[in-house]
Amino acid sequence: MDISLQQVEYRYQANTPFERLALCDVSIDIPSGTYLAIIGHTGSGKSTVLQHLNALLKPTKGKVVIGEREIIAGRKEKNLRTVRQKVGIVFQFPEHQLFEETIEKDICFGPLNFGVQMEEAKKRARLAIKQVGLSEEILEKSPFDLSGGQMRRVAIAGVLAMEPDVIVLDEPTAGLDPRGRKEIMGMFYRLHQERGLTTILVTHSMEDAAQYADQIVVMDKGSVYRQGTPEEIFSSPENLMNLQLDVPEIVRFQLKLEKKLGLKLNKTCLTMEQLTKSITALLNGGSSHDG
Repeated sequence: MDISLQQVEYRYQANTPFERLALCDVSIDIPSGTYLAIIGHTGSGKSTVLQHLNALLKPTKGKVVIGEREIIAGRKEKNLRTVRQKVGIVFQFPEHQLFEETIEKDICFGPLNFGVQMEEAKKRARLAIKQVGLSEEILEKSPFDLSGGQMRRVAIAGVLAMEPDVIVLDEPTAGLDPRGRKEIMGMFYRLHQERGLTTILVTHSMEDAAQYADQIVVMDKGSVYRQGTPEEIFSSPENLMNLQLDVPEIVRFQLKLEKKLGLKLNKTCLTMEQLTKSITALLNGGSSHDG
């Protein structure tokens, strides 16, 4: 399902003394099946964009197109449930939203709320719990008997059970250890590929943006500063640093290496494998030129 933000402006507490401009003239096209990362420092507008993706917020100017549905500034919108069923959001610390007495009931809550029959909801719960790497056997347990990482997976299963076409991830690895981060991000990438999910990742992690995304949007002061492939975005690390953003560790290593050797590689590398190949190609080219 395609999503498009078209010249979107958003003001918090509009027409009050506390009015604050959060988004200004934001245009982003997200074709179906894309893995998009949205990066930017705190206050850049990332979270406000996120809340427009399933009409939790509605633009004060411009419009948001979600599949066949248009959310237009100033127009009263009815029956947004169908939009929210198709665009699932995994918020930061989603485990804080668990509340039912069993894991099965918690996962079934969303589908039942959208009109799915109980038998179908339970079937979806069994499938979703496997998709997040947990056993069906835990469905009868209380979610509060689980570890923090398991609770997060259960909360994610609750979003997947609604069978969204688009999944939006708001800092999904916040608070996890390195192993937990890698497992969760790997799980989302696998789901993205297997189910063809349009995936939108809001993150502070440049490593995750570089490793998983097809496209990256850089937000600054409520506007789109730049959009491009990871290679395009990280090929100008100085620009990102000027926005108080970091760059992936491998990019920092490449910059230091180039400075030390007094040379420039032919591309910005995002993995150690790419860096090794680029250095090998440079050395081979240099040796044949010298010989």
